[in-house]
Amino acid sequence: MSVQQSGSDFSVALRDSIPVMMGYIPLGIVFGFLFTQAGGAWWLAPIASIMIFAGAAQYMMVPMLVAGLSIPTIAFATFVINLRHVFYGISILKTVPSKGWKRWYITFALTDETYSLLSVMPPETSKNRMVWLAFLNHNWWILGTFIGAVVGAQAQVDLRGIDFVLASLFAVLTCEQWRARKTAWSLWVALIGYAVAVWVMPQQALVVSIMLCSIAGLIWGQKYQAQKRTENLNG
Repeated sequence: MSVQQSGSDFSVALRDSIPVMMGYIPLGIVFGFLFTQAGGAWWLAPIASIMIFAGAAQYMMVPMLVAGLSIPTIAFATFVINLRHVFYGISILKTVPSKGWKRWYITFALTDETYSLLSVMPPETSKNRMVWLAFLNHNWWILGTFIGAVVGAQAQVDLRGIDFVLASLFAVLTCEQWRARKTAWSLWVALIGYAVAVWVMPQQALVVSIMLCSIAGLIWGQKYQAQKRTENLNG
């Protein structure tokens, strides 16, 4: 690949990552701040963001460490919270790089927000652009964590209202996905799936709803592919 093409992929990925940056940096700051306020060494916070890169799990980790829970317990809770990433990966297997370190890195760096952006990219999108997007999103989170850890180690900061950032980020990403699609069936599937999950297993509603929606997506995807093959044959 030419240097010019690589630079173009980076520029486009940087543009795509701006909405995520606006959520990740403040949320990372909060995590870094809370981590140091809980008694953790400031330098451990960015290391956690480099090695774990799971916002919900990292937030959950702070009170669990303070409570003195064992590492296996924390690891199991992290696995349950991030189980949804398995289903994310299944739905974009044909989109991401097929082999090599790029595939492994995207698998590691796949978050809710990165998945949301990758899932609406056209099939012909450059694989390098996908890797750059995952890399940039990862680094926005690390940068926010570093800032929060340094600030948290030095001073007290009023963080009231910052919890609204995550909800706003998901709302924007949902709207962008809705606008990028010709129909709203996926949004309705998500709403119905979550409603069923809350009714059946309210304590595990998120995981159950993701499973239901993933199954529905796979079934619809197979029917859609079969329909496209039929149209191509008839055409």
